[in-house]
Amino acid sequence: MYQICVSGASKGESVEEGKKLAVLLGAAIAKMGFSLMTGATTGLPNYAAETYKSHGGRMSVGISPASSKIEHVLKYRLPTEAYDTIIYTGLNYIGRDNLLITSSDAVISVGGRLGTLHEFTIAMESDTPVGILRGAGGISTEINDILQAVGEQHSANVIFDEDADKLLQRLLAILDKEHKKYKFLYR
Repeated sequence: MYQICVSGASKGESVEEGKKLAVLLGAAIAKMGFSLMTGATTGLPNYAAETYKSHGGRMSVGISPASSKIEHVLKYRLPTEAYDTIIYTGLNYIGRDNLLITSSDAVISVGGRLGTLHEFTIAMESDTPVGILRGAGGISTEINDILQAVGEQHSANVIFDEDADKLLQRLLAILDKEHKKYKFLYR
């Protein structure tokens, strides 16, 4: 069972633009039987996590920047309901992002702002496959230009699609190819 991270805007314009996409993504991840991981935050990742749980998802994990549930809820004002477990890292957002991405088999970005860009760059640096779910605005619309600016415009590990199901199928193909020798570990 692969661990799929949903990365995206917690607030801002792309949350409204991307809500429907995040809901479709949460349902698609549940349908495929994958685990869902997010930064245990509001906005698009939380919409995906809520839908994932309501569609029978097997394991939702939140990686929190806070050091405790009290800090998570009272200081950061972050949700808890959509998660089977939350890991309270105490690493603030920068450390949380690194742990979240490197613990995931693949990342799907929806919309987003600076935090989503940070998670994207961690994924690129750690060779974690990334799917960009188009249609939510935000940083997702700039990824092609960013890749071109850094000479990575033909990365096989970064794919784009407007359809959550198709994007997941394409990521699955990358993951299955990458982990072919060790597929038995992902049952």
